[in-house]
Amino acid sequence: LVFTEEDKYGLYSHLLFKYFLAEGVVCGHELFVASAKEHPDNILKELPSPLLDGNYRNETGQEATAAKSEDSQDSMKIAWRYQNLPKMEASPTPSTKFGHCYDVSKKMPPELLQSIKWHSFYLHEELSSEPKMKTWNMNSAYTRLLQSIQRIIYQEGFDGSDPQKKKNILRIGIQNLGSMLWGDDICSSDTPEDKHSLTKFLYILRGLLRKSLSACIITVPAHLIQNKAIMERVTNLSDMVVGLESFIGSERETNPLYKDYHGLVHVHQMPRLNSLNCDVSDTKDLAFRLKRKLFTIERLHLPPDLSDTVSRTSKQDLAASPKLLSSGCGAMAMGKKHLDF
Repeated sequence: LVFTEEDKYGLYSHLLFKYFLAEGVVCGHELFVASAKEHPDNILKELPSPLLDGNYRNETGQEATAAKSEDSQDSMKIAWRYQNLPKMEASPTPSTKFGHCYDVSKKMPPELLQSIKWHSFYLHEELSSEPKMKTWNMNSAYTRLLQSIQRIIYQEGFDGSDPQKKKNILRIGIQNLGSMLWGDDICSSDTPEDKHSLTKFLYILRGLLRKSLSACIITVPAHLIQNKAIMERVTNLSDMVVGLESFIGSERETNPLYKDYHGLVHVHQMPRLNSLNCDVSDTKDLAFRLKRKLFTIERLHLPPDLSDTVSRTSKQDLAASPKLLSSGCGAMAMGKKHLDF
């Protein structure tokens, strides 16, 4: 169960959500897409197109050439004691590459989508077909969603009941969970009336995932949830918790220190199954940027020159932030690779 905290405007979290589904299409997995905002059919039509290995090398090669030209221009600005340090690699080596890469400027071909089996859950259609009901002390939207997921798991044989069927993976994607669109009030009130619906939903969902061949990604507008106790419960009920912090509309958008990035990635929790405690990642200085065709997550690499355009307060805040500078400048310069999607 992957819990994704949406950025303020939901731009990059929605993109990460599409990558999860696109990887399922390329791998031949079965999909289940649930949304209360956008129809799942429209989401699937906008999945990014997979990049072939040759095209991927061309894209990364062009970016590496551009990076080398910038390095040659800025070589005089780098202090002499940093010149001999190994630079960050622009792309992962074949030994560490996993998954597939996608072109965000193109949509996935329709014939590729038709080659897999997928299911959709659009809340407005589900509520209009039958009257509202409330079971398990949960609101009707969450109840309907759980029943649909349970039905697909058992009917399609993902629970392992039919050993003769070919084993496959069910990828579940749920968008904007916990928002007002799902009939939940945890994002609109400090003291919500139905504050346990989301935690009960996640508890039952995690049980379904544990006993089936399935994986799930959920995007939640966590920046709107003011009750910290609810967020702690939700975090404990998830296997992996990742937060995206966009620079749009913030002071960091115009800060020269972050000119090469579009936001930060906060890894709050890593999956550790069948254990009483969770695994906390030691890599906390991660950032993302949206290139011409690729969405990239990499180590936060500060520019070599802190010019006079950067205010003193910005430098102090950056140096005092443990989330950004956990391993020091030298360690970041010697960092390994970044992830291309």
